Amino acid sequence: MSRAVISLTTGLEDSEKVVVAFLVAVGAAETGRETLMFLTKEAVRLAVPGVAVGIACDGCPPIEELVKRYDAAGGRYYVCPICVNARRIDPDDLVPGAEINGTIPMWNWIGDEPATTFSY
Repeated sequence: MSRAVISLTTGLEDSEKVVVAFLVAVGAAETGRETLMFLTKEAVRLAVPGVAVGIACDGCPPIEELVKRYDAAGGRYYVCPICVNARRIDPDDLVPGAEINGTIPMWNWIGDEPATTFSY
């Protein structure tokens, strides 16, 4: 089965986009795909404990529920080191499953096999 990579650039300033990205990631992880979320720009803040919370819209699932499902399904996060530094986020203060990694580690994780990608 192919791997899935979901690239997310948006944080809670566009919480509906965050929900959509997590729904796609949860769907991939819960169907058995190895799944990686590549967090850049404002999305890196979602890797800080206590930030990925809230309800984006009427009828949307709570963001923290999606995060728990993603984690339970073995989902991982690569968090852009440049973006973390630019926002003065402590790289030692990230949620479980999150690693500071850039594009080369992402490509190495994908490897030579096909990967399904989404970008938000």
